[in-house]
Amino acid sequence: MTNHTVNSPQFFLTAPSPCPYLEGESERKVFTHLVGDKAPALNDLLTQGGFRRSQNIAYRPACETCRACISVRILASEFNSTRSMRKNMATNADLVATEYHAEPSNEQFKLFRRYLDSRHKRGGMADMSISDYAMMVEDSHVDTRIIEYRVKVEGDGLQEFPAGPLVGAALTDRMSDGLSMVYSFYDPNATARSLGTYMILDHIERAKALGLPHVYLGYWVEGSRKMEYKTRFLPQEHLMAQGWRRYQG
Repeated sequence: MTNHTVNSPQFFLTAPSPCPYLEGESERKVFTHLVGDKAPALNDLLTQGGFRRSQNIAYRPACETCRACISVRILASEFNSTRSMRKNMATNADLVATEYHAEPSNEQFKLFRRYLDSRHKRGGMADMSISDYAMMVEDSHVDTRIIEYRVKVEGDGLQEFPAGPLVGAALTDRMSDGLSMVYSFYDPNATARSLGTYMILDHIERAKALGLPHVYLGYWVEGSRKMEYKTRFLPQEHLMAQGWRRYQG
Protein backbone atom coordinates (compact mmCIF):
# COMPACT_ATOMS: atom_id res chain seq x y z
CA MET A 1 0.00 0.00 0.00
CA THR A 2 1.25 3.45 -0.85
CA ASN A 3 2.07 5.78 2.05
CA HIS A 4 0.83 9.37 1.82
CA THR A 5 2.21 12.28 3.80
CA VAL A 6 0.29 15.18 5.29
CA ASN A 7 1.85 17.47 2.71
CA SER A 8 1.06 15.37 -0.36
CA PRO A 9 -2.01 13.15 0.04
CA GLN A 10 -3.54 11.76 -3.13
CA PHE A 11 -7.28 12.35 -3.55
CA PHE A 12 -9.77 10.31 -5.58
CA LEU A 13 -13.40 10.82 -6.64
CA THR A 14 -16.13 8.21 -6.48
CA ALA A 15 -18.72 7.60 -9.18
CA PRO A 16 -22.24 9.02 -8.60
CA SER A 17 -24.63 6.91 -6.51
CA PRO A 18 -28.11 7.48 -5.01
CA CYS A 19 -28.08 9.83 -2.01
CA PRO A 20 -29.05 8.03 1.25
CA TYR A 21 -30.47 11.23 2.77
CA LEU A 22 -32.31 13.19 0.09
CA GLU A 23 -34.60 11.43 -2.38
CA GLY A 24 -33.84 12.13 -6.01
CA GLU A 25 -30.32 13.36 -5.36
CA SER A 26 -27.09 11.57 -6.17
CA GLU A 27 -23.86 11.73 -4.19
CA ARG A 28 -20.16 11.69 -4.96
CA LYS A 29 -17.30 11.65 -2.49
CA VAL A 30 -13.70 12.77 -2.59
CA PHE A 31 -11.41 10.57 -0.49
CA THR A 32 -7.84 9.83 0.46
CA HIS A 33 -6.03 7.18 2.49
CA LEU A 34 -5.05 7.62 6.13
CA VAL A 35 -2.04 5.38 6.56
CA GLY A 36 1.40 5.52 8.11
CA ASP A 37 2.82 7.67 10.88
CA LYS A 38 1.45 10.88 9.33
CA ALA A 39 -2.15 9.63 9.50
CA PRO A 40 -3.07 11.27 12.85
CA ALA A 41 -1.94 14.74 11.73
CA LEU A 42 -3.64 14.31 8.36
CA ASN A 43 -6.84 13.12 10.02
CA ASP A 44 -6.83 16.21 12.26
CA LEU A 45 -6.33 18.51 9.28
CA LEU A 46 -8.97 16.85 7.13
CA THR A 47 -11.57 16.55 9.90
CA GLN A 48 -11.18 20.27 10.57
CA GLY A 49 -11.79 20.71 6.83
CA GLY A 50 -15.03 18.75 6.80
CA PHE A 51 -13.85 15.19 6.15
CA ARG A 52 -14.98 12.07 7.99
CA ARG A 53 -13.05 8.88 8.66
CA SER A 54 -14.15 5.36 7.76
CA GLN A 55 -11.45 2.76 8.49
CA ASN A 56 -8.29 4.05 6.78
CA ILE A 57 -10.19 6.38 4.45
CA ALA A 58 -10.99 10.08 4.93
CA TYR A 59 -13.85 11.31 2.75
CA ARG A 60 -16.20 14.22 2.24
CA PRO A 61 -19.14 14.89 -0.09
CA ALA A 62 -18.29 16.28 -3.52
CA CYS A 63 -21.76 16.29 -5.06
CA GLU A 64 -22.20 18.15 -8.34
CA THR A 65 -25.60 19.77 -7.74
CA CYS A 66 -26.11 19.67 -3.95
CA ARG A 67 -24.39 21.22 -0.90
CA ALA A 68 -26.82 19.95 1.74
CA CYS A 69 -24.24 18.04 3.83
CA ILE A 70 -22.78 20.39 6.44
CA SER A 71 -20.07 19.44 8.94
CA VAL A 72 -21.07 20.02 12.57
CA ARG A 73 -18.99 20.36 15.71
CA ILE A 74 -20.17 21.11 19.24
CA LEU A 75 -18.36 23.78 21.25
CA ALA A 76 -17.84 21.54 24.26
CA SER A 77 -16.42 24.13 26.65
CA GLU A 78 -19.44 26.41 26.10
CA PHE A 79 -22.09 23.70 25.97
CA ASN A 80 -25.32 24.32 27.83
CA SER A 81 -27.54 21.31 28.46
CA THR A 82 -31.29 21.71 28.17
CA ARG A 83 -33.80 20.48 30.72
CA SER A 84 -34.53 17.40 28.60
CA MET A 85 -30.82 16.64 28.32
CA ARG A 86 -30.38 16.84 32.09
CA LYS A 87 -33.33 14.48 32.41
CA ASN A 88 -31.62 12.14 29.94
CA MET A 89 -28.45 12.11 32.05
CA ALA A 90 -30.49 11.32 35.16
CA THR A 91 -32.34 8.51 33.36
CA ASN A 92 -29.01 6.95 32.39
CA ALA A 93 -27.26 7.46 35.73
CA ASP A 94 -27.21 3.68 36.11
CA LEU A 95 -24.86 3.27 33.14
CA VAL A 96 -21.10 2.91 33.33
CA ALA A 97 -18.95 3.96 30.36
CA THR A 98 -15.58 2.30 29.84
CA GLU A 99 -13.02 3.34 27.23
CA TYR A 100 -10.85 0.75 25.52
CA HIS A 101 -8.40 0.65 22.64
CA ALA A 102 -10.27 -0.06 19.40
CA GLU A 103 -10.78 -3.80 19.67
CA PRO A 104 -13.98 -5.54 18.48
CA SER A 105 -15.86 -8.22 20.40
CA ASN A 106 -18.64 -10.68 19.63
CA GLU A 107 -20.85 -8.90 22.16
CA GLN A 108 -20.36 -5.59 20.38
CA PHE A 109 -21.15 -7.17 17.01
CA LYS A 110 -24.39 -8.74 18.28
CA LEU A 111 -25.55 -5.33 19.52
CA PHE A 112 -24.37 -3.71 16.27
CA ARG A 113 -26.41 -6.20 14.20
CA ARG A 114 -29.53 -5.65 16.31
CA TYR A 115 -29.12 -1.91 15.84
CA LEU A 116 -28.69 -2.19 12.07
CA ASP A 117 -31.57 -4.63 11.67
CA SER A 118 -33.86 -2.29 13.59
CA ARG A 119 -32.74 1.13 12.33
CA HIS A 120 -30.88 0.73 9.04
CA LYS A 121 -32.20 -2.31 7.19
CA ARG A 122 -31.71 -0.66 3.80
CA GLY A 123 -28.53 1.26 4.56
CA GLY A 124 -25.11 0.71 3.08
CA MET A 125 -24.00 -1.19 6.20
CA ALA A 126 -26.98 -3.56 6.30
CA ASP A 127 -25.04 -6.61 5.10
CA MET A 128 -21.96 -6.19 7.30
CA SER A 129 -20.53 -9.42 8.68
CA ILE A 130 -18.52 -9.88 11.87
CA SER A 131 -15.30 -9.57 9.85
CA ASP A 132 -16.58 -6.32 8.30
CA TYR A 133 -17.35 -5.01 11.78
CA ALA A 134 -13.88 -6.00 13.02
CA MET A 135 -12.35 -4.05 10.12
CA MET A 136 -14.49 -1.01 10.92
CA VAL A 137 -13.15 -0.98 14.48
CA GLU A 138 -9.55 -2.10 14.00
CA ASP A 139 -8.55 -0.62 10.65
CA SER A 140 -7.33 2.72 11.95
CA HIS A 141 -3.96 4.47 11.83
CA VAL A 142 -5.11 7.22 14.19
CA ASP A 143 -5.86 7.37 17.93
CA THR A 144 -9.15 5.47 17.99
CA ARG A 145 -11.02 4.21 21.05
CA ILE A 146 -14.20 2.26 21.61
CA ILE A 147 -16.38 3.29 24.52
CA GLU A 148 -18.77 0.71 25.90
CA TYR A 149 -21.90 1.66 27.85
CA ARG A 150 -23.18 -0.96 30.27
CA VAL A 151 -25.86 -1.14 32.92
CA LYS A 152 -24.26 -1.13 36.36
CA VAL A 153 -24.64 -4.31 38.36
CA GLU A 154 -23.99 -4.83 42.03
CA GLY A 155 -20.33 -5.56 42.71
CA ASP A 156 -18.99 -3.89 39.54
CA GLY A 157 -17.17 -1.21 41.51
CA LEU A 158 -14.32 0.29 39.49
CA GLN A 159 -13.16 -2.92 37.85
CA GLU A 160 -11.60 -2.75 34.40
CA PHE A 161 -14.25 -4.88 32.70
CA PRO A 162 -17.75 -4.14 34.03
CA ALA A 163 -20.08 -7.13 33.99
CA GLY A 164 -23.40 -5.46 33.17
CA PRO A 165 -25.25 -5.86 29.87
CA LEU A 166 -23.91 -3.85 26.94
CA VAL A 167 -26.48 -1.29 25.74
CA GLY A 168 -24.35 1.03 23.59
CA ALA A 169 -20.94 1.61 22.06
CA ALA A 170 -19.16 4.47 20.33
CA LEU A 171 -16.15 4.34 18.02
CA THR A 172 -14.32 7.59 18.64
CA ASP A 173 -11.17 9.31 17.35
CA ARG A 174 -9.18 11.46 19.76
CA MET A 175 -7.72 14.43 17.88
CA SER A 176 -5.67 17.47 18.84
CA ASP A 177 -8.74 19.72 19.03
CA GLY A 178 -11.54 17.39 19.97
CA LEU A 179 -13.29 14.04 19.83
CA SER A 180 -14.75 12.79 16.57
CA MET A 181 -17.67 10.39 16.91
CA VAL A 182 -16.98 8.03 14.01
CA TYR A 183 -19.91 5.67 14.64
CA SER A 184 -22.19 4.80 17.51
CA PHE A 185 -24.86 2.17 18.03
CA TYR A 186 -27.13 1.06 20.84
CA ASP A 187 -29.90 -1.23 22.00
CA PRO A 188 -32.88 -0.38 19.74
CA ASN A 189 -35.30 -1.60 22.41
CA ALA A 190 -34.07 0.83 25.07
CA THR A 191 -36.06 3.71 23.60
CA ALA A 192 -36.77 5.34 26.97
CA ARG A 193 -33.06 5.90 27.49
CA SER A 194 -32.50 7.93 24.27
CA LEU A 195 -29.02 6.43 24.14
CA GLY A 196 -27.96 8.32 21.02
CA THR A 197 -28.43 11.58 22.90
CA TYR A 198 -26.78 10.20 26.02
CA MET A 199 -23.62 9.14 24.20
CA ILE A 200 -23.22 12.60 22.68
CA LEU A 201 -23.65 14.20 26.10
CA ASP A 202 -21.07 11.80 27.50
CA HIS A 203 -18.61 12.74 24.74
CA ILE A 204 -19.09 16.43 25.54
CA GLU A 205 -18.14 15.72 29.15
CA ARG A 206 -15.15 13.66 28.03
CA ALA A 207 -13.94 16.47 25.75
CA LYS A 208 -14.25 18.94 28.62
CA ALA A 209 -12.28 16.65 30.94
CA LEU A 210 -9.51 16.35 28.33
CA GLY A 211 -9.43 20.11 27.72
CA LEU A 212 -10.53 19.62 24.11
CA PRO A 213 -12.78 22.30 22.60
CA HIS A 214 -14.84 20.29 20.10
CA VAL A 215 -16.97 17.21 19.58
CA TYR A 216 -17.32 16.45 15.86
CA LEU A 217 -20.69 14.92 14.90
CA GLY A 218 -20.21 14.44 11.18
CA TYR A 219 -22.73 15.81 8.69
CA TRP A 220 -26.04 17.51 9.22
CA VAL A 221 -28.45 17.50 6.28
CA GLU A 222 -31.22 20.07 6.47
CA GLY A 223 -34.48 18.40 5.53
CA SER A 224 -33.35 14.93 6.61
CA ARG A 225 -35.34 13.75 9.64
CA LYS A 226 -32.65 11.30 10.72
CA MET A 227 -30.19 14.22 11.04
CA GLU A 228 -32.42 16.63 12.97
CA TYR A 229 -31.04 15.66 16.38
CA LYS A 230 -27.57 17.05 15.64
CA THR A 231 -28.63 20.69 15.83
CA ARG A 232 -29.96 20.31 19.39
CA PHE A 233 -26.50 20.43 20.97
CA LEU A 234 -25.69 24.12 21.34
CA PRO A 235 -23.61 26.10 20.88
CA GLN A 236 -22.16 24.52 17.77
CA GLU A 237 -20.37 25.49 14.59
CA HIS A 238 -21.09 24.58 10.98
CA LEU A 239 -18.44 24.49 8.27
CA MET A 240 -19.50 26.94 5.58
CA ALA A 241 -17.72 28.36 2.51
CA GLN A 242 -16.20 31.06 4.76
CA GLY A 243 -14.96 28.53 7.35
CA TRP A 244 -16.45 27.41 10.67
CA ARG A 245 -19.37 29.64 11.63
CA ARG A 246 -21.49 29.64 14.77
CA TYR A 247 -24.91 28.11 14.12
CA GLN A 248 -27.78 30.41 14.98
CA GLY A 249 -30.60 27.90 14.72
